Amino acid sequence: MAVLMEPSSSSLNPIFPSNSNPYRRDLRVFKKPPTLLLRLHSPAPSADPPCCAATPPSLGDQEPAPDSSPERTRDRRRAVRLAWEKLVRWSRSWRSKAKTDVLEKTNKVVVLGGGSFGTALAAHVAGRKPELEVSMLVRDPQVCQSINENHCNCKYFPKHKLPQNVVATSDAKAALLGADYCLHAVPVQFSSSFLAGIAEHVDPGLPFISLSKGLELNTLRMMSQIIPHALKNQRQPFIALSGPSFALELMNRLPTAMVVASKDKKLANAVQQLLASDHLRISTSSDVTGVEIAGALKNVLAIAAGIVEGMNLGNNSMAALVAQGCSEIRWLATKMGAKPTTITGLSGTGDIMLTCFVNLSRNRMVGVRLGSGEKLEDILSSMSQVAEGVSTAGAVVALAQKYNVKMPVLTAVARIIDNELTPKKAVFELMSLPQKYDLSETLARNPDFVKKSRLSLNSASELHQTIHFA
Repeated sequence: MAVLMEPSSSSLNPIFPSNSNPYRRDLRVFKKPPTLLLRLHSPAPSADPPCCAATPPSLGDQEPAPDSSPERTRDRRRAVRLAWEKLVRWSRSWRSKAKTDVLEKTNKVVVLGGGSFGTALAAHVAGRKPELEVSMLVRDPQVCQSINENHCNCKYFPKHKLPQNVVATSDAKAALLGADYCLHAVPVQFSSSFLAGIAEHVDPGLPFISLSKGLELNTLRMMSQIIPHALKNQRQPFIALSGPSFALELMNRLPTAMVVASKDKKLANAVQQLLASDHLRISTSSDVTGVEIAGALKNVLAIAAGIVEGMNLGNNSMAALVAQGCSEIRWLATKMGAKPTTITGLSGTGDIMLTCFVNLSRNRMVGVRLGSGEKLEDILSSMSQVAEGVSTAGAVVALAQKYNVKMPVLTAVARIIDNELTPKKAVFELMSLPQKYDLSETLARNPDFVKKSRLSLNSASELHQTIHFA
């Protein structure tokens, strides 16, 4: 590993090593003026008419492009091959040293909830180790029976076979007994009451891996606050799992990447070992707030994106709306203490793109139907799964007011959901906002702007919002 990472004169630039400058020979070629310039500026022979002096050279007279020679092509391909082989060697070396003792020592994992994503993670973890017991705590007797007898979730994945070591139960005590890890997949708005009902069976040291995304409507709490409060244990180990991931694609073992976030670095690394596989990449983060806020607010933005689609407003409008929504999420998250890099990373922008642009998203489909003119009550009554963005929208507005952040797009979604604004009227009002100067351009071109203006970074962010939306 040390040898691979040690810089050398030939590895500082893996494409063009320093001891073989690819342009050295080409520079000698261009020391003489090009043929066309020689003909334009040289006196024409007396035997030829003057107009012949400016006659352009034939294609055969032109010198070949510097990069078109077979030798240069071979050099480029060799450099790319060597760079790829170096990456593969590094990856193999890293995998050989990666720890797997967490998975080896884990005997039981409990999954709270029998929804699509909880089922997909249960199947994934069970497939990692056949001896591992994966117990799903579900309340639907029909789902419980289908998992135990037919090894499938008849409600969400009737055509997907679950591993034999996945079992279901409605008995909280039996499900939680002896569990090493807990995957919490209960919708946010029902989590407090659900957890309060099983709190007596939860071990104080049981790590909770939250798959739920959203904000509690009345309290504005995130899952990192809901779980300890409901269990009456502020020290309950907590990990947030988020990232661009549809349950169906995870069930189909398609390549997926996610993030686990915890304030306890060792715990985050342990969960990474538990979940990471050849088709699921797991990154670790300490920014729990950023991961949770991005995961909650992207559902509201997905409703907005769906409305644009349902109203047939076009691709220009979609791009502008999602870009603005990303900015609003970043403004609020950073005010709450999140890192900007988290919002622009896998669990932020990555998850936003997936949820806003793909029809598998429940929240996006709610927006599409709203934009097409359907009533929210009819949409929700026809759905078998929970669209968290509907209930989260109102909490987002309250949170924005608490932190004094202007969020016009996400506020418009909340007003549409509350039936106080039609989608058409919302678009008109958003387009009628004052045309303002983009402060980000000033900050990009002049990095000393903040220092010279004697502004803190937070003040600059506030000024940015003020300039955009007075």
